[in-house]
Amino acid sequence: MRVILLGGPGAGKGTQANYIKEKYQIPQISTGDMLRAHVKAGTELGAAAKKIMDEGGLVSDDIIMGMVKERIAEDDCKNGYLFDGFPRTIPQAESLKEAGVPIDAVVEIDVPDEEIIKRMSGRRVHLASGRTYHVIYNPPKSEGKDDVTGEDLIQRDDDQEETVKARLKVYHDQTEPLISFYSKVAESGGCKYLKINGVGGVDEIREQIFQGLG
Repeated sequence: MRVILLGGPGAGKGTQANYIKEKYQIPQISTGDMLRAHVKAGTELGAAAKKIMDEGGLVSDDIIMGMVKERIAEDDCKNGYLFDGFPRTIPQAESLKEAGVPIDAVVEIDVPDEEIIKRMSGRRVHLASGRTYHVIYNPPKSEGKDDVTGEDLIQRDDDQEETVKARLKVYHDQTEPLISFYSKVAESGGCKYLKINGVGGVDEIREQIFQGLG
């Protein structure tokens, strides 16, 4: 099972990725993890990527594709793989296609912006323990305080409403075009395309995905 997972920040991709990995016994491939591994191992691709990142640039699609091709040739990918956060743009999707990397299904977890903003801007964290709360869905017993220690909860910078809106804009500009790209691939029989309603219970969403993947 070779799957691409699409969806905005805060759509719940991470949670569902874990279920898909377990069910199909496939590794989750994230370009961020791959980059870090290559840089740490000091490979040729890693050295090229590090130079660009140190200068504050974006790592080119050629380097990313080189890493992807190496990664999916590894043993743990023989049953398939799950791409999370890749491809991010149309050129990356085209490179993937040109490289002949097979994809069985694209799963889009669809959540409206206002729901994502509500989910993310309502999160509160107890930094020392990593315990997470939500002002609406999972509030602490006393407002703004950790249930166990009574210490203050904080809102992470990337959960602030303005930051969430900025991240959503990047998603709509860069990644959302992949929805029509892969819908067309699916129409021509190149893969399955599943649009999953990402609002609702985690189990319900998981069942929709499993039913669609078959």
